[in-house]
Amino acid sequence: MQATVLAARALLLDMDGTLVNSDAVVERCWRRWAVRHGLDPEAALKVVHGRQGYATMAILLPDRPMEENHADNRVMLAEETADTDGVVPIGGAPAFMAAIAGLPHALVTSADSALAGTRMAAASLPMPVVRVTAESVGASKPDPEGFLKGAAELGFAPTDCVVFEDSEAGIAAGRAAGMRVVGVGPRAAALSPDAHVDDLTQVRVESLADGSLRLHIREGR
Repeated sequence: MQATVLAARALLLDMDGTLVNSDAVVERCWRRWAVRHGLDPEAALKVVHGRQGYATMAILLPDRPMEENHADNRVMLAEETADTDGVVPIGGAPAFMAAIAGLPHALVTSADSALAGTRMAAASLPMPVVRVTAESVGASKPDPEGFLKGAAELGFAPTDCVVFEDSEAGIAAGRAAGMRVVGVGPRAAALSPDAHVDDLTQVRVESLADGSLRLHIREGR
């Protein structure tokens, strides 16, 4: 088992797949959506993770006007918010969130505020005070805007931040923001993040006297 130590001053956390396992809901909703539009559900699921819904729709239906994608995304968000069956915390997430409660951190998610609140509550996880949701940005991941806004709201330079992410779009966004990335879960394993863990039980956060953080990461099993 490999041990990695990353120094940071602030942490930026994705939600779905990183803190909250919502795959059951995401896959149910997007499978139905794909079938309604005559698309292969399995192909659709390959691009849904990490992006805002309208951005996923633009990839899957490239000829459809973007205003239709935004309207359809509002319907999808309502559908996902109403469905919490199977939403659970990622392994180690409760202890991890407790460990960083008094430390600089922010949620940076492609979910809107209502969906983020619903899923964090369903997983019994505390909502960070600083959060960047879909309403806060003009561009979806893999654009770095969300992570850059999170760093700015916390008052730290991008190079002082470490991102926790599970998806290709999210990891690309973190890199584009000039941040180091800890990949969480199976989707992240093949994406060459700075460090990779199966879940958050493999991360220990150490707070130093000067206000900086050290992330002790056990990679592998």
